Amino acid sequence: MAGDKKLAVVAIGGNALIRDREHQGIPDQYEAAQLTVQGIAEMIEAGWKVIVTHGNGPQMGYVLRRSELSIHEVAPVPMDYAGADLQGGLGYMFVRAFRNEFRRRGMAREPVAVVTLAEVDSDDPAFADPTKPIGSQMDEKRAKALAAQQGWTVKEDAGRGWRRVVPSPRPQSIIDYRAIAHLAEAGFVVVACGGGGIPVVRDADGRLRGVEAVIDKDLASSLLARAIGADLLVLATGVERVAIGFNTPRQRWLDRMTLAEARGYDAAEEFDKGSMGPKIKALIEFTESTGKRGLITSPAGLCRALQGVTGTILVP
Repeated sequence: MAGDKKLAVVAIGGNALIRDREHQGIPDQYEAAQLTVQGIAEMIEAGWKVIVTHGNGPQMGYVLRRSELSIHEVAPVPMDYAGADLQGGLGYMFVRAFRNEFRRRGMAREPVAVVTLAEVDSDDPAFADPTKPIGSQMDEKRAKALAAQQGWTVKEDAGRGWRRVVPSPRPQSIIDYRAIAHLAEAGFVVVACGGGGIPVVRDADGRLRGVEAVIDKDLASSLLARAIGADLLVLATGVERVAIGFNTPRQRWLDRMTLAEARGYDAAEEFDKGSMGPKIKALIEFTESTGKRGLITSPAGLCRALQGVTGTILVP
């Protein structure tokens, strides 16, 4: 990317929009989005060009639950279309929040949301062994009936009932990265890659086809950041810093990791595979490929983390 301002990709988790069980509605999620964009707006005021990516895990669960409840009346929503719907809905939420925040601060900036496709490999091993639970918990009889009717794969979920499971293939390319980069270079605050991108594969003739799958948001954000030549990848999560020995007597918060240290901690399985592990892998891939910094912190701690006050920074 050319230009005198540095470019950052800031990835926000879908869970960041849901504070607790009592605040899961759309108005509640918008209020959380308003709080989230405040830190990003400060970053933009400081001179950064920013592309925001976001997860959609809880929101996808809501969409699929509604689809299951109405399956006797209307056809279920394919996951690629559900992902596109959520990119539009959550993109609108972030764009509105940014517009209101920019107006409050007197900033002449324009946000825009881009429906983003992420290509995956049709031969990815994940398709042979779906493991990602989605949708609601069901009893075994209903789960197996829906599996037979809809062609789903269902599995027992740790004794809590049965759930549909889908593949989580590794993203290979962000198809819309050139448009995203062009908008960011032109000064727009871009919201993109929602939910890790809409998963598509290429048929033998090169045509794109949507698939029933979910993509890890952090891996997709890392891939996008590499494709556009970002100077910084920020993974915003529920904690301000990363810890090794988390929730054990040897717990230690990390202010800084070198690439070699991060690889060592990851190999030693210091990070939970379901939460912090994928984030560390995403940062490792970004820093390893670009030689640039990665950062993990909370949305509220973003500006303080950029000043070195909090957060965990990954350096080459």
